[in-house]
Formats: sequence, structure tokens, C-alpha cells
Amino acid sequence: MKKIAFEWYAIIEGCFLVALGFFFLQSSQLLVGGTGGLAAISNHVYEISLGTWFFLINLPFFMIAYKQMGKSFTFKSIFAIALVSTLSDTLSSLIVIDTIPLWLAAFIGGGLMGIGLLLVFRHGASLGGVNILALYLEKHYGIHTGKVIFVIDMTVLTLAFQVYSAHQVLYSVVASLVLTSVIGRYHKKAPISQQQPKPDRLKSRFKRFKLLFK
Repeated sequence: MKKIAFEWYAIIEGCFLVALGFFFLQSSQLLVGGTGGLAAISNHVYEISLGTWFFLINLPFFMIAYKQMGKSFTFKSIFAIALVSTLSDTLSSLIVIDTIPLWLAAFIGGGLMGIGLLLVFRHGASLGGVNILALYLEKHYGIHTGKVIFVIDMTVLTLAFQVYSAHQVLYSVVASLVLTSVIGRYHKKAPISQQQPKPDRLKSRFKRFKLLFK
């Protein structure tokens, strides 16, 4: 029971850090890649809250998570996504940042989101479609989560040029680099398989050789 309580506390803690990172980026009109970036772009085009967009964009990926990653992972991910969506909108209504340098917002936002995602990852959950895809590819093909997220993030940031200025996209790239750098340094790859080690052939031959002379 204590272990389960700690696990859920860590997920909630990670969600709060991700939402806080979202807040810093959104306050400076910056974004990151993945579903969070798509939510920010959609929020820029259609006046629906960032949290609402974040939840809606992730809905299609729940089926993938259920089929490929199991019930527990899916339930935790739905909870985490809903919590981040709620916290993002709540923080935006409670706190206002008038001035903050873009470079500082990029480092703070990207760093907070990276640490938050690590906490969520390590306790069997994710925060959306890109993360679900990244964890799936790592589990089945051994591709590091940080690399997958980086490639997708850069694709989303390229799309951001349609609604953001080049200056904003540049600092958004910095935020994404900080985020993926944190994950790349501290995220431990999940074991792909639990295969038994093969016995040393020389040792097995030596044992058979000794049996012949008993």
C-alpha cells in the first residue's frame, strides 16, 4: 500500500511540474513539441484553453496505450493527462507573469517539464500521444525515449512557424532541447526482454569432458 501511495504521489508531483513548465512557456508565447506543442498551436488559432486542447488531442492515443501498454499504464496516463490539463488552466487563471526574458522562460519551462516527465515515466504512466509512442518504441525496439521525442518535437516546432514568429520558435527550440536533454541524461531505458543468459560454451564442454573420465 505504501509503495502504491508513493507511486501516485510521484505521478501527481510530476504532473504539477509539467503544468508549471507549460505555464512559463505559455506566459512567454513559447511552446514545446509533441501533443503539448500541438495544443499550444491549436490554442493560438482557436480560442479554447490550452488544457482543453491538450486533453482532446491526446484522446485518440488512449486506444493505442490500452492495446499496447496495458490497463494500468492507460489508466495512469489518462489520470496524468487530465491532471496536467486542469492544472495548466488553473495556474494560468491564478498567476500572471508580465515580463520574463524568453531565454529564461525556455530554460525554466523546458527543465520543469523534463523533470516532471521523468517522474511520470518512471512510475508507469505518460503524458500523451508522443510519450506513449516513445515508450512503445523503446519497449519493443530499444529506441531511446529522448531521441523519439526530439525528432517529433522538431517536426511540431517546424509547424509552429505558421502561427508563431521566428524569434518565438527559436526560443521554443531551446526549451525543447532543454527538455529532451534532461530526459536523455536521466531516463533509464526499460529492459526489452528478460532473457536468461546463455551458458558459456567452453565451460559446458569442460564439464562434459570431466564426466567422461569419472
